[in-house]
Amino acid sequence: MTRRMRAGVVLAAMAFAANYTPWVRALCALPDTLTLSSGQTSVVQAGALVRAQAREGAVQVAALSGERMGDVSVSAVSGGEDSVTFSLLGLIPLHETKVNVASERTLIPGGQAVGVALRTQGVLVVSKTTRGETRSPLRAGDVILSVEGEAVESAAALSERINQLSGDTTSLCVLRGGRKLMLEAATPVDQTDGRRRLGVWVRDSTAGVGTLSFIDPQTGAYGALGHAIVDADTGETLTVQEGALMRATVVGVTRAQSGKAGELRGSFLKEGEQIGTLAVNGAFGIYGALEETPQDLIYPQGLPVGSRSAVHTGAASILSTVDGDGPQEYAIEIVRCFAQDEPSQKGMIIRVSDDRLLQKTGGIVQGMSGSPILQDGRIIGAVTHVYLNDSTQGYGMYIEWMLEQSDSMTAGGEAAGAA
Repeated sequence: MTRRMRAGVVLAAMAFAANYTPWVRALCALPDTLTLSSGQTSVVQAGALVRAQAREGAVQVAALSGERMGDVSVSAVSGGEDSVTFSLLGLIPLHETKVNVASERTLIPGGQAVGVALRTQGVLVVSKTTRGETRSPLRAGDVILSVEGEAVESAAALSERINQLSGDTTSLCVLRGGRKLMLEAATPVDQTDGRRRLGVWVRDSTAGVGTLSFIDPQTGAYGALGHAIVDADTGETLTVQEGALMRATVVGVTRAQSGKAGELRGSFLKEGEQIGTLAVNGAFGIYGALEETPQDLIYPQGLPVGSRSAVHTGAASILSTVDGDGPQEYAIEIVRCFAQDEPSQKGMIIRVSDDRLLQKTGGIVQGMSGSPILQDGRIIGAVTHVYLNDSTQGYGMYIEWMLEQSDSMTAGGEAAGAA
């Protein structure tokens, strides 16, 4: 090996070692941005040789000692923008983190079981019938909006409109994957009853039970579920023509088993007590306006909103209704937090640690989606998913992503009234 080759190997080894030292890894992990609410603190792992200094005064920084030596706390003081400079021994700038401090906002956390009744916009194609297998251009998941230019709002209306046609084909306006398409479909006469048919099975409504996440006391808007309502057969997110949020009672629990999620069994259609409207069915929950405020609120005065940047591993709690006693607060542990700049249903991993909840349900079960997550006296998120192989664990979403959807709905004038 030549001298030049040996020198190259040594330099490469030094560079490799430097890149994988704890100090360099900590430096690379420093966040580019932090979003905090007034009064919140985020702990940043900076490294023992790193010093931090705020520029504008909207935040305060302090080095931690003891077991947290090398970490820096960034505390929001007032609303506005600031930046924190991390430097080597306070002399050589290494990294700058931009900090956005939002004015403190209060929400009323929910936890109540709610019934959801939804009528779709148009009619959803669930599957083809045997006789329509080769003749229909329709696919499972298509939403039929109109027939020959006439809007259809229910399965019965679609059937009647098709039967009134005189020709063997008809023009359909269909929503597929978010795009409107014009299709020409056969409408043969069914020899068994003489009626014309499209050769597809359709659905125009659904109902189920979930959990109320929050109420905005300023607007009366609510958020619930933490995920979209989807069709059980097609997996498609259901469009909303009209919908209602209803008072529900939990009448039983199917406990979770290994590989199979448990489920809350609720009753609400029989009583029919509507407490709100449903305006939006989106990827991060359902949203609308409350007409009646629940009486069994655990925090009726509300709690401040916690920013995702300050969410940390450790003790937390959820509010949920799993029996006839109404909403209760149960202890959980946040096992892991994910840094996110874009909305996602999976922002943190949570584990149920409360023996009361474990005895009642075995952990997280279907119907608990939307249960608000609290930490450090703030509402920080909502339950979204359960691990099928371990019902004591699941995912939570940051509350900020739900508020983005709720605020856009309110700005569009779809929510009204006071909570």
